[in-house]
Amino acid sequence: MRDVRCLARALVRWKSAEEGGRVSGPPTAPVYAATAVFVEGGQRTADHLSILLQDLGGLEDGRLCAVDFLVRELAAPHLVVGGELLVMEGPKVVATARVIEAR
Repeated sequence: MRDVRCLARALVRWKSAEEGGRVSGPPTAPVYAATAVFVEGGQRTADHLSILLQDLGGLEDGRLCAVDFLVRELAAPHLVVGGELLVMEGPKVVATARVIEAR
């Protein structure tokens, strides 16, 4: 898979296996595809959107990732600096993401 188109950048914190995250640890593929939900007002939104994350490197609090969505027009209204996402594999939350740049 080639690089994702960067709709936003986010700080992604992968949950450890002990926290209920991925048993194999953070993904090692250049681009990771999963589902995600936005958190607004402390509540999850109902829409599960297909998300693409490209790791851009490590930061003190997590990994900087380029963020894109398969259906960009559904995600775009929710992409605001400081916005939160839950990255999911099935019903399990494997990472949290905080938008630090939206385009």
